[in-house]
Amino acid sequence: MTVSSDYTPPQDPLEILHHDAQILAVNKPAGLLSVPGRGEHLADCLLSRVQLAFPEALLVHRLDRDTSGVMVFALTPHAQRHLSMQFEKRSTRKVYVARVTGRLEPKAGTVDLPLIVDWPNRPRQMVCHDTGKPAVTDWRVMKYGDGETRVRLTPKTGRSHQLRVHMLSLGHAILGDPLYAEGAARDFPRMMLHSEELRIKHPDSEQSMKFRAKAPF
Repeated sequence: MTVSSDYTPPQDPLEILHHDAQILAVNKPAGLLSVPGRGEHLADCLLSRVQLAFPEALLVHRLDRDTSGVMVFALTPHAQRHLSMQFEKRSTRKVYVARVTGRLEPKAGTVDLPLIVDWPNRPRQMVCHDTGKPAVTDWRVMKYGDGETRVRLTPKTGRSHQLRVHMLSLGHAILGDPLYAEGAARDFPRMMLHSEELRIKHPDSEQSMKFRAKAPF
């Protein structure tokens, strides 16, 4: 399955949340790739846009194309190493907001299900207890709506499509998800998943820093 055939990324101006000598934090719009895809038609991405303004910018982590929210870039090789290690050691803290289909109950819980790529249907991921990599997500209900739930998600690991597959595993697909939602749940102008908060340690001072971008939905 391909999700790239109709790639028309938004042309929002770069929204900078923080900028210093070592790091840059921005708010990624939904529908824009984090890094270039394969082929000239997938060249436009947040990394290339950031590098137009900050040629020295280096990638540290990614968000899915259809996810919006906080992303941090390194502006020096030292910062890239430092930040990459924080993500690898899971010492960063990430908080997402999502709208999911149905009434999610109980009001809080944890999904602990290993994930692996669903090879014949890539880029889809799937739960696999034999060969999957550990994946853990905490959730907490924020409020209930008409046939949907607004939920705060705190991933403890950083697997591809983790939040999307974990919500699906509970029977509550993320609204607007082009891969995992079905029927009316898919029929939204965007995927209702947003990286609202990211906490890291500054590569120079080791001081804890928090970047936030309010969910646009």
